[in-house]
Amino acid sequence: MNDQSPSRSGGRAARRAARAAALPDHLRPIRPGLEGGRYNPLTNADVQRIHNAALEALETIGLADAPPSGVAYLTGAGAIEGDDGRVRFPRALIEDTLAKANRSITLHSRDGKNDLDLSGSRVHYGTAGAAVHLVDAQGRSYRESTVQDLHDAARICDVLDNIHFCQRPMICRDIPDTVEMEYNSVYACTTGTTKHVGTSFSEPHCVAPAMEILHMIAGGEEAWRARPFVSNSNCFVVPPMKFASESCQVMEECIKAGMPVLLLSAGMSGATAPSTIAGAIVQAVAECLAGLVYVNAVKPGAPAIFGTWPFGLDLRTGAMSIGSGEQALLTAGCAQMHRFYDIPGGAAAGASDSKLPDMQAGWEQMCSNVMAGISGVNMAYEAAGMHASLLGFCHESLILGDDIIGQALRCTRGIEVTDETLALDQMAKVCMEGPGHYLGTEQTLSRMQSDCVYPTMGDRTSPKEWVERDKPDLIEKATARKEEILANRSAAALDPGVDAAIRDRFNIHLKG
Repeated sequence: MNDQSPSRSGGRAARRAARAAALPDHLRPIRPGLEGGRYNPLTNADVQRIHNAALEALETIGLADAPPSGVAYLTGAGAIEGDDGRVRFPRALIEDTLAKANRSITLHSRDGKNDLDLSGSRVHYGTAGAAVHLVDAQGRSYRESTVQDLHDAARICDVLDNIHFCQRPMICRDIPDTVEMEYNSVYACTTGTTKHVGTSFSEPHCVAPAMEILHMIAGGEEAWRARPFVSNSNCFVVPPMKFASESCQVMEECIKAGMPVLLLSAGMSGATAPSTIAGAIVQAVAECLAGLVYVNAVKPGAPAIFGTWPFGLDLRTGAMSIGSGEQALLTAGCAQMHRFYDIPGGAAAGASDSKLPDMQAGWEQMCSNVMAGISGVNMAYEAAGMHASLLGFCHESLILGDDIIGQALRCTRGIEVTDETLALDQMAKVCMEGPGHYLGTEQTLSRMQSDCVYPTMGDRTSPKEWVERDKPDLIEKATARKEEILANRSAAALDPGVDAAIRDRFNIHLKG
C-alpha cells in the first residue's frame, strides 16, 4: 500500500491539473456550431405539404408593394407582375433560385476567432431585437435605452461563451436623428465585441455612412468585402404577403455593399399571419422564398439567411406570446423547413413575455432555446436578455441567459453511444472488483469536463451551504458579474488612430 501511495498521489495531482486546464475546442462539452436537427415536429409528408402550399401561395397570391427597383429585379428573374400590382412567382423560378442559392455562408467575426459556419444544422445563439427600454433588474423598473446601454450589451456578449453573435438588441433612444442613430448603433456594437454583429437600417440613405465606418474599421473596402463582420437584419416584408418598400431598397444597398442579409419575415400568428402553427409557417416560408429570389436577382449567390420569424399571439388579449410553447413549435417547424431547403436559416428563440428575469422568464427562455437547438436552427435570435415581448432588454438577464443557453446546447449535443460510453467494463469493475460506486473512478474523472456543462451563475449548493454563503441571490450575482465585465476595457476597442478618424468624420455619441 505504502509503495503505491506516491504513484496514486501523483496521478491524482496530474488529473486535477488536467481538469484545471482549458479543454481544446473539440473536447468541450458545448461550443458554437453543434449539430442539431434530431427533433422533427413535422413528418416528411407535413414538410412537403408546407412546401407545396408556400409555392401555391407565391404562384397564386404573390406579394404586393414591391418598389420599382424590386419589380425590375424580380420580373427580370422571371417573376410576373399582375394587373393588380402583385408580383407572382412561378414554381420553376423558386426551384431555380433554391438550386443556385448560397448554401456555404460564414458570418465573420472581426478578429477571425468566432466565425460562424451556417452549413447544415449547426446551431448558434445570440441577441437580436429592437427593444426600446433597458430593464433595471435591481430597481425592477424600465427606462429608455441608450447608446451606452447598447455598447455595454455588446461588451457583455463579447465575454460570454454561449453568446455566439451580437445582433443589436436595443434602439438608441437618446439619438433622435435616424442616420446618426443607425451608424452609432454600428459603432457601439463593433467597439463592444469582435463577434459577428447584426444591425438594421430604416432607410436606404442610412447605409452609406455605416459602410464608411465599417471600411475604416476593417482597413479599407477590399478588406471589408473579404470578411464582412456585420450583417443586415432586414424586415423586407410587411406580413401578410407585402413587400416593405424602403426596407427592400435598404436590402439592395446592403447586398451591393457586400453585407450578408437576414431575410426577416415576422408575422404575428392570428393577426398578420394565420392563427394555426402550420399556416403561419407556410406564410413565413413563402415570404422568405420570395426574398431569396429578390436577393439572387440583385446578386446571384449573395449570402442570405432564411429568416422565418413568425411570432405567437395570445388570442384572448392580442398580446404577443413569445414565451409560449406555440412559439417554440413555430421556431422548431421553421428550422425543419430550413433543413428541407438546405438553406442557412434563423428564427426567434429565448425571448420572454415576463418583465423581469424571474421564474417565468426562466421557463420561457429555456423552452424555446432548447427547441431551437434540437431542431437545428442555424441562428437562434433574441436568445438572451429579451423581456416584455421584445420591449425590454436586460443586461443581467443576458448574463443569466448564457447559463440557459449552455444547458440548451448540451441538449442539442444529444447522447453519445459508443463502447466507451456504454460503460460495461466500468460496471464490471465497479460491481465485481471495486467499491460499488463510480465516484472518483478514472472514467468518471476523465469525462467530467467533456460530458458535463456546469452553470456559471446557477447555484447547486446544499441548503446548508447556501445559508453559510449568506443566501446568494441570482440577480445580485449577475449584477456583480456585469459590473466586473464593464469595469475592464473593451477587448474590441479600436486602434486610437482609427477611432479618432471615425470621430472626426462622424458625430459619435458614445463617450471616448
